[in-house]
Amino acid sequence: MKTSTLTLVALLAVPALAASQTYTNQIRQVQLPTGVDWRVPVDQAGEQLSPLAIDPGGARFELWTTKSGSPAVDYLLDEQYVGTYVPQSQVQIITGDPYTTIPRTRADQPFTVKVTVSGLLTGASDPDASKSVDFLHHVQSYGTGGTGVNLNRTQATLLETTHINLNSPANSPYSYTFAVNQVPGSNRAKVRGEERFTAMSLEDYQVPAQVLGTKFVQIWPVADGTISGITNGQKIRYALPNVTLAVNDVYPDSHTYAQVYKGAPTLGKTGYIVPGSSRIIADTVPQNLSLPLSGYDSVFDSEGDGLWTMELLTATPFGIDRLAYVSFTLDRTIEMNASVTTQE
Repeated sequence: MKTSTLTLVALLAVPALAASQTYTNQIRQVQLPTGVDWRVPVDQAGEQLSPLAIDPGGARFELWTTKSGSPAVDYLLDEQYVGTYVPQSQVQIITGDPYTTIPRTRADQPFTVKVTVSGLLTGASDPDASKSVDFLHHVQSYGTGGTGVNLNRTQATLLETTHINLNSPANSPYSYTFAVNQVPGSNRAKVRGEERFTAMSLEDYQVPAQVLGTKFVQIWPVADGTISGITNGQKIRYALPNVTLAVNDVYPDSHTYAQVYKGAPTLGKTGYIVPGSSRIIADTVPQNLSLPLSGYDSVFDSEGDGLWTMELLTATPFGIDRLAYVSFTLDRTIEMNASVTTQE
């Protein structure tokens, strides 16, 4: 019989959501092969002894977080099996988004997976389960408009299995970089789903194959948008027309806004933000926006009439993207034709 020290290192970070949404965290310990189950609430970071002694068959530890709401949503963030002679493994996913609760990225962005393996044995008499680790890559679509809530992950597709039979060098995990995601979908910019990477032990005479370490990355679609109410090349006299900005699949961490500047369309140019157009999103899933604009004439007063461009932009951890633009001529000068005559 032995106990194990379970360490949590900044695995959780509560995102900036509405006040009604909070996260609670717990560790689930499952004894093997008996299946005895014990659960303990935990803080965001720290370490503590496992609540139950670990039997010769080992134990599986699961890190869960639950987001409050109606309904509440449970997320399995990490999983690790601890046994007498099985190796240890940790999986890390790195994306361009610093959000840490669940790794996430956008459909057009790369990501990197790192796996560390230690404790592999090489002796002729050592059990097979102590000599090798299977590294599995699964992929699963959320479907049109899906968010992964209540997802049946047993339906994920196994893409690849890699056999690892050497311990990773100190401070140098095995690294796999993916230039594009492999979530199914004909429109590659609009796929949404997840890719999961899992280090598994080999089946042993005491217990079946167990998870040594696992992580998944959520893939969210690329936003698109439109500007309606003004047409390209339009000549505008007097008041500016009402405009509607429509954006689909705004990234969960984003600032979406319209800007105007004098002159022809120019990528990367900084203009004046149109009043009423700015929306900051800090959430866990993409959103759709519809932003009606009216009474914004004052934004044009600084540089007067002429050719102007309006752009719909969204800023994310990956940079600033132009979703739509329109150029138009503003002519608010009032001309009067009159004559003066005298009679003597």
